[in-house]
Amino acid sequence: MGNLLTSLFNSAGALQAFQNGLDTTQNNVSNSSTPGYAKQIPVMEANAFDLSISLPGGVTAGPTQSSRNAFAERNVQDQQSALGLSQQRASDLNPVQSLFDLSGTTGIDAALSGLFNSFSQLSVSPNDPSARQSVIDQAQQTAKAFQQSANGLLSISSSVSRETSGYVAQVNQIADQIGQINADRRSGASSPNDAGADAQVHSALEQLSQLINFTALQQPDGTVTVYAGGQMPLVIGTTVQHLQTASVSSQTQILDNQGHDITGEFTGGELAGALSVENTTIPSYLNSLNTLAQGVADQVNTTLSQGVDINGNAPTTNLFSYNAVTGAALTLAVTGITGDQLAAALPGSPGGNGNALNLSALADAKTVNGFSFSSYYGQVGSQVGQDVSNAQNDQTTRQQLLNQAQSLREQLSGVSLDEEAARLLQFQKSYEAASKMVTILSNLTDVVINMIPQ
Repeated sequence: MGNLLTSLFNSAGALQAFQNGLDTTQNNVSNSSTPGYAKQIPVMEANAFDLSISLPGGVTAGPTQSSRNAFAERNVQDQQSALGLSQQRASDLNPVQSLFDLSGTTGIDAALSGLFNSFSQLSVSPNDPSARQSVIDQAQQTAKAFQQSANGLLSISSSVSRETSGYVAQVNQIADQIGQINADRRSGASSPNDAGADAQVHSALEQLSQLINFTALQQPDGTVTVYAGGQMPLVIGTTVQHLQTASVSSQTQILDNQGHDITGEFTGGELAGALSVENTTIPSYLNSLNTLAQGVADQVNTTLSQGVDINGNAPTTNLFSYNAVTGAALTLAVTGITGDQLAAALPGSPGGNGNALNLSALADAKTVNGFSFSSYYGQVGSQVGQDVSNAQNDQTTRQQLLNQAQSLREQLSGVSLDEEAARLLQFQKSYEAASKMVTILSNLTDVVINMIPQ
């Protein structure tokens, strides 16, 4: 009778174990598309069997194991951060290309060509009022072209700055989510082995990796500690320390909750991409435009100062003016000079074209860092195109690497419906067998009991 009851108890325990396996398998199937979910593996443990020392044997359900692989998760997050940076740079730099037309039909290139052509025409007809007015008109077109390009860059920079603020807000929002998950785990609302909570936190971390680079550490109590940029505490237990933004000298800084500048800590993600474009790349383009605008204005003004006007007098008014502090490209303008004040002739030859020839020759003079005006502008435009191309190529490469990392993670911890179907069938058959055993043993127990004299 004792062995019969032991077998009955073992079979009942097996039923419970197989039911746990069925529940885990069905949960995997239900969450196969849930972001951040890792396949859960039901574990069956064989109990020791030795009736002489009261070890009845049988099978019980062991702790369910997660298939999540820390290396695969970190690899996906790293590749996601790298892709976020290159995507952001490609997106932000793409509109810059339209501001640097190298075809010679529009923009600064066309305006410079028109300006020096007007100087050439002036050398042909130095005393023609229309030729003199044409110089002033072309100078105004040149100043307008520089202003439009500079304003265009500033407009793109402002747009990127707004994106940066938006990304910081998203980072803080995700940090709050992780902090709440940590709070639930500490309060017991969800256990450290809760697959649902585990999926939520890893989904949040993957979203965060698209925005910034970070380090995440799993703590013994099940909570996750997150360091933004690898060093700045963002989430510690239930404490969340929000990032902040500040504008200093027309550049965006990222501050911790103590007001310390941590901008340099961000080397990956969309936030780093936006910061690099706003704080480094666009200012370098503006600096180049300022150098070119100032070079054109200074060289033209200096050459004009060496001649005489239509009346043979030394010139008293420059053709161009600018504010070097604000930026020559942004502030380049034509003064109130009149046509008769243009110094087309050289001293000693009033009414001549000597200085007009010198002005025309400036087109090919290597006066800007060893380049002519047109060549220097071509260098800047080529750099813009190269930067955009590099960002786009890097984006393509990073997307491929991310796809590979995600594929590896899927192989290790993703839910395979075919695998789960096979496991489901296995547990169903095991459950049915254990159920039949319970039925048989129950009937035998009844028979034995009925055999006992009343």
